[in-house]
Amino acid sequence: MKAKVIINRKEFIAELYDNESARAFFSMLPLSFEMEEMNGNEKCRYLSKKLPVNSEKIEEINAGDIMLLGPSCLTVFYRSSSTGKSYTKLGRITDTEGLAEAAGKWDAEITFEAINE
Repeated sequence: MKAKVIINRKEFIAELYDNESARAFFSMLPLSFEMEEMNGNEKCRYLSKKLPVNSEKIEEINAGDIMLLGPSCLTVFYRSSSTGKSYTKLGRITDTEGLAEAAGKWDAEITFEAINE
């Protein structure tokens, strides 16, 4: 499954993983909303619907990772970092060139659109 991710008008492509959580997220697309800046490396937004959770403790986060914290906090990471939190992996943006610049330092308008292959 693939999705177009538009961050402040810059387009990226995400490869979503083959798991129940990612399929549930994909079925909700298209989505467009403002995502809140957090920790200088991620944008977060609580979804209106809880998704299935299959969380695992993550030690290293890579720029481009798309994950779920708990059942409804959608998180897009635009910088790599380390963590000790548990996340459900949804997918990742495949080419992260320009991702941090597009995300900016503040909240960001982000759109997710399904790419039907």
